[in-house]
Amino acid sequence: MNSMHVEALQVQPGPLAGLLVVSLEQAVAAPLCTSRLADAGARVIKIERDIGDFARDYDSVVHGQASYFVWTNRGKESLQLDLRDAGDQALLHRMLERADVFVQNLGPGAAQRAGFGSSELRARYPRLITCDISGYGEEGPYRDMKAYDLLVQAESGLVAVSGAPGEYGRIGVSVCDIGAGMNALIGIQQALLARERSGHGSGVQVSLFDTAADWMSVPVLHQTYAGKGPQRVGLSHPSIAPYGGFQTADGETLVVSVQNEREWQRFSRDFLGNSELAHDPLFASNNLRVANRPQLDALIRDVFAAQPRAALELRLRNAGIAYGAVNDTAALLTHPQLRTWPVATPSGEAMLVAPPVRTEHDTGRFRPVPALGEHSVALRAEFAPANAELPE
Repeated sequence: MNSMHVEALQVQPGPLAGLLVVSLEQAVAAPLCTSRLADAGARVIKIERDIGDFARDYDSVVHGQASYFVWTNRGKESLQLDLRDAGDQALLHRMLERADVFVQNLGPGAAQRAGFGSSELRARYPRLITCDISGYGEEGPYRDMKAYDLLVQAESGLVAVSGAPGEYGRIGVSVCDIGAGMNALIGIQQALLARERSGHGSGVQVSLFDTAADWMSVPVLHQTYAGKGPQRVGLSHPSIAPYGGFQTADGETLVVSVQNEREWQRFSRDFLGNSELAHDPLFASNNLRVANRPQLDALIRDVFAAQPRAALELRLRNAGIAYGAVNDTAALLTHPQLRTWPVATPSGEAMLVAPPVRTEHDTGRFRPVPALGEHSVALRAEFAPANAELPE
């Protein structure tokens, strides 16, 4: 094992230090969840097949490593197991006997068929917390369907309310996977707290679809009680105005957001230069402004088109109006608020976006991303049967 990896994995500061997490994981949702547990100090053992987590091959842009894999697998130990092999099954059970948390996001029913169903595991190991991440949940007619991020974006209605009118478009990141992973993290942390009080583990179930459906609550409420869900309006907001993107004289796009009547009065007086506009019968309330959005947007577009971005930002800031620039990824890399930490990968050091949660335990760098099976020998020795002979 690389000495740099050994040293980094031995030092585990954080509120979850001392916890053992075993994860039978692949793709994005479960690895994202367990990477956050590792960030908080937990020891995370990632179980991989002989060919490894298929996310290792999504791309090769980070010194030959896959971007998603580097992002979601920092700070873990990689153990290759064949769950069809009786010896490897026994090894996994010895690990689970000591584990605090077991996470899995295999295909529908796969963990159960391999002998590692969550209910059975909790009956065998009463303090174990199990977390099952699936596409559509453990019941219902879609239970056994495969579900990838784009499919759930479509099925849940997310793509129907996102983007501009015209052809449907995928949300630009794997938002359902990410959300499910974060919901799993929340559920596991709640289960850990409950175990402190009761002494017993419990089961957590999270699905991509439930995650996306929860985010669709406001559109669903509009559909249920107003008879019409929001339409795709690009950078605009379906129920707030002015709220949207406007092009500046030098070709940039700024987004402005006016959230209440006090801000609307300031926006009219101090930015648009027309205090009477705040009381115009077309725009005197948010509902009226939404109903008359085309006329309102035309007035705002004229003001934006007359000046460059820098001048408009100064005016918006002086008026106390919320605004932001539409940045591409290149601009994000140079954004003054962006924080990054280094991480060691099997093929060289990379820079990742720093954790969004800042704590007193922050070290300023991530623990390493493991090579496939990097820790197999050490882990097999550590979790060998009590009467087994140690390898020479």
